[in-house]
Amino acid sequence: MCGIVGYIGNQQAAPILLDGLSKLEYRGYDSAGIAVYNGEKIDMIKSKGRLKVLSELTHDGETLPGTLGIGHTRWATHGSPSDINAHPHFNKDESIVVVHNGIIENYLKLKKKLEKHGYEFVSETDTEVIAHLLDYYYNGNPLQAVTKIMHRMEGSYALGIVFQDHPDELYAVRKDSPLIVGHTKGGNIIASDVPAVLKYTRDVFFIENEEIVRMTDSTMEFFNVDEEPIEKESVRIEWDVNAAEKGGYEHFMLKEMYEQPKAITDTFSPRIKDGKIVIDELNMTDEEIKAINKIMIVACGSAYHAGVTSKYVFEGLSRIPVEVDVASEFRYRNPILEEGTLVVVISQSGETADTLAALRESKARGAKVLGIVNVVGSSIAREADNVMYTWAGPEIAVATTKAYSAQLISLYLLAMKFAYVKGEIDDTVLSDMLEDLKSLPAQVEMLLNNKQKIQRFANRYLAARDIFFIGRGIDYAISMEGSLKLKEISYIHSEAYAAGELKHGTISLVEEGTLVASVLTQKELYKKMISNMVEVRTRGAFVMAVTMEGNTEVERAADYVIYIPETNKYFTNSLAIIPLQLFGYYVSVGRGCDVDKPRNLAKSVTVE
Repeated sequence: MCGIVGYIGNQQAAPILLDGLSKLEYRGYDSAGIAVYNGEKIDMIKSKGRLKVLSELTHDGETLPGTLGIGHTRWATHGSPSDINAHPHFNKDESIVVVHNGIIENYLKLKKKLEKHGYEFVSETDTEVIAHLLDYYYNGNPLQAVTKIMHRMEGSYALGIVFQDHPDELYAVRKDSPLIVGHTKGGNIIASDVPAVLKYTRDVFFIENEEIVRMTDSTMEFFNVDEEPIEKESVRIEWDVNAAEKGGYEHFMLKEMYEQPKAITDTFSPRIKDGKIVIDELNMTDEEIKAINKIMIVACGSAYHAGVTSKYVFEGLSRIPVEVDVASEFRYRNPILEEGTLVVVISQSGETADTLAALRESKARGAKVLGIVNVVGSSIAREADNVMYTWAGPEIAVATTKAYSAQLISLYLLAMKFAYVKGEIDDTVLSDMLEDLKSLPAQVEMLLNNKQKIQRFANRYLAARDIFFIGRGIDYAISMEGSLKLKEISYIHSEAYAAGELKHGTISLVEEGTLVASVLTQKELYKKMISNMVEVRTRGAFVMAVTMEGNTEVERAADYVIYIPETNKYFTNSLAIIPLQLFGYYVSVGRGCDVDKPRNLAKSVTVE
């Protein structure tokens, strides 16, 4: 959510800022701006809309000369999207400029204090308070001013700050909002996320909470909130630079869908050794696993849907009771974390604010926390007691596909590992399941190669107003994710319902021509699901079914059927979700929507 880039060095800053911000567009934004010190003063240009507007206004950065600057893409929280509310923000005499990700929760109190001292505000943002607060405390020592505002601000923030009086320094600050810094050839750079810096450096420092960075074109110093120097070690980023580019695909989302076979393989293959599941980084002994008597899964969005799927897998295989919570609700329901409870938090970015807060709440209550994340060195990866990486590589499109698929694989592996250690499955069952797991990449690829059929069907529903997804058990979890994929990128109202709940109100919404997507991959539930399909079809619905090969009985209750290959009943989500991803994608493309950057959404939700 939002993006920050800053640069100081011997190159022109503006083109680097614009390039870095373009790599952060996936995070979601509605306005953008950059500020550059030109040798005499700080020049700033910002505008509502996409980054290309800013590039045109600055002629790709040429009209803002200078080798020190900061840039920002804003996702509106305080104040509507506008040129004035866009970042960066100045102090009163335009000698201090700030970019900010996060939310200052006590900004109104601070604003009233500053107004009493004669400060005037031109925007509606909480960020402008930071610029004026820096001005209020600044006495010629930037580091001292920064630490003073840190003691007074409540909330979350990642900051990039330039002081005109110190034109050879760039400051960066972090509290509960991600920030990285790195050495580049001839300079130093700051950014919200790795893709912005891959072109310039592979070695980065992950800034921890309440840490400050002071950098020049050749040096980098780290301090805590008490202005005491601290030592940090860099982390080598191994991502392929091309992974953050479209590579000839029309959209990142389509590219990432086609990367799912590799993401699945990369996630499971290093963890299967001599017919056993070995998760080295998990760092849990068999005794610790046997001591687990309850699992609580906490996540947001698609990661939550992966968690819902895994509830059925964990309970079915390992017989461990599982609760699944939306992270934004977890902290506020006073959860009961008994001894022997393992909390599993899932996040692609490892920076999701609500999930990170749930992690901290769980640890504060004495629970052991396992993080499943895609980004090495992220906050959740660092703060969880144990971590399991998904190895999906960088995911740029806001609507997740390959990271979700990799999360499923990680959860399958964990469930099988726990079940085996607890003696709930034997070598034969484990071997059979591993063989089915190894078949998934080829099966996913086969389904992806059938995209033309899905595209033709999707074109029939470009004008749809409402679409419903139904399923039972694991199929309900698949329906939830399929519905989310459609609504978030096509802007069509879509809902997922447990099929058995249709008669409790939902069926009243079904009318002539309504599309109902029915998922039925669990053989023991086929007959129940077919009955539900008949119910909606007799009320005028057009029924699309996603089911296993061989289940031809479904054709008497459906108008359109998509068959997926046979696999273990616990793995069906990994296959059934593929046609639903493709359906959502092609509906969105057909409607002319911005597939990779849907309106009002952000890739990494780093504020509550």
